Amino acid sequence: MKTLVICSGGLDSVSLAHITAETRELTRLVSFNYGQRHLKELEFAAEAAERLGVPHTVIDLRPVGAALTGSALTDEIDVPDGHYAEETMKITVVPNRNAIMLTVAYGIAAANGDQAVATAVHGGDHFIYPDCRPDFVEAFDKMQRFALDGYADVSLWTPFVHRTKADIVSDGAKHNTPFDRTWSCYKGGEHHCGRCGTCVERREAFDLAGVTDPTVYEDPDFWRQAVANAEAK
Repeated sequence: MKTLVICSGGLDSVSLAHITAETRELTRLVSFNYGQRHLKELEFAAEAAERLGVPHTVIDLRPVGAALTGSALTDEIDVPDGHYAEETMKITVVPNRNAIMLTVAYGIAAANGDQAVATAVHGGDHFIYPDCRPDFVEAFDKMQRFALDGYADVSLWTPFVHRTKADIVSDGAKHNTPFDRTWSCYKGGEHHCGRCGTCVERREAFDLAGVTDPTVYEDPDFWRQAVANAEAK
């Protein structure tokens, strides 16, 4: 099945790109610049496209992102440290981000004769991000079928939506994902900070999956205490 992958450059989406390349017909990677402070993630998406031999399109959504105020990913608000599951991570929500990106991706897929759009939303996102939940995924896919009725038949593929981050690491490893060429940290520094929710989640996922983590972290041991603190609550 000809499949477009939405690829941020993060561990999840780059893993999905590699899995798609080996199990389906990967046609292209699509990324979005919405003014995120961790913009360097797009460099890793570009690398993935080159490595997999497919086109890479970056859609400029900076004017849209500027209007979606109140998120630590786009505004001058500190990205919180700690476990990904903590209440503080809600400050990283960009309203309707996935819905906007998926709408654009569906249009690109339809225009190019692709049969599916793949996105790497996973079970760990559900409690924080409304547009990562199974109900949203199912409703969005149904809406898009109406939107393209009679023009194109494009489906939504979300193989991780009921799975964990550790599952993604395990699957990504099986499909030769170069994890050191992925970017997760929301702070966008030279190296992964090791303290923000995405860094803690990333480090914990490798540990749970039993896969060696090649990531360089500024604070490589913080995740253990963050996880312990979350479990104690």
